[in-house]
Amino acid sequence: MVSAFRRHQMRVRALQSGAALADASARPSAPERAIDTPLGQEYAALRVALHDNLRSLSDIASIEARGPLKIEMARAFAPWIEGVLQAGEQGQAAQDEILVWNLIWAIDYRDWDYALRLAAHAIRFNLTSPKRYNRTIPCFVGEDIAKLSLDQQDAVPHDVLCRVLALIEGHDMPDPAKAKLHKALARSFTRRADAFDPAADNAPAGGKAAYLAEALDHANRAHQLDSSIGVKSDIRSLEKSLRKLGPEDGTSNETA
Repeated sequence: MVSAFRRHQMRVRALQSGAALADASARPSAPERAIDTPLGQEYAALRVALHDNLRSLSDIASIEARGPLKIEMARAFAPWIEGVLQAGEQGQAAQDEILVWNLIWAIDYRDWDYALRLAAHAIRFNLTSPKRYNRTIPCFVGEDIAKLSLDQQDAVPHDVLCRVLALIEGHDMPDPAKAKLHKALARSFTRRADAFDPAADNAPAGGKAAYLAEALDHANRAHQLDSSIGVKSDIRSLEKSLRKLGPEDGTSNETA
């Protein structure tokens, strides 16, 4: 267990490290911390621990069994990461393998607020993902969270999908990757339409039609980005549902 003093020391050194590398280079992909400094030694020791953890995880075949271990492993790096994030808030950052792996783990064990906080930092400062992923971080975050939502519809909350889209907006990635996120959003909005309660406090102004219209927009965008994404039946169903709604539902029942 990491002591309170050790946690404070890690956090402060991470904060100092971000400032030191920001002074050395404006790019976060600058050479990592010099090993002959206390900051460099701290980072090097944590990287050794990280790679020990990765080797331990690779020995476990069960994806389900890895989740609790990743949560436990992540706790050891939390003070360092808090320091890195604080440095980021001051506009200072360096390439950080520890933060990036903890982002990946947080997605795996579904701590969405933490994952998106790390993702925002990584994307803002153009950090690189591990070579094995062969994708930029915006692409990895958008595609993997979308795939999880499509494979397990209750795995990713609706608001998380919306936040991910905002986070990756404007970043270059293959069209099929972004199409997956729009498809996931289309289906999430459709589920919200199916569960619509007009008496609910958070009911949208446009009623059920508002959800259906959003779903249709995302389905059309997904198809525009990747015609083989598999949303043609979604589009037909959504258009049919919108035509069926009357004026009291926030739209007309005119035929297309």
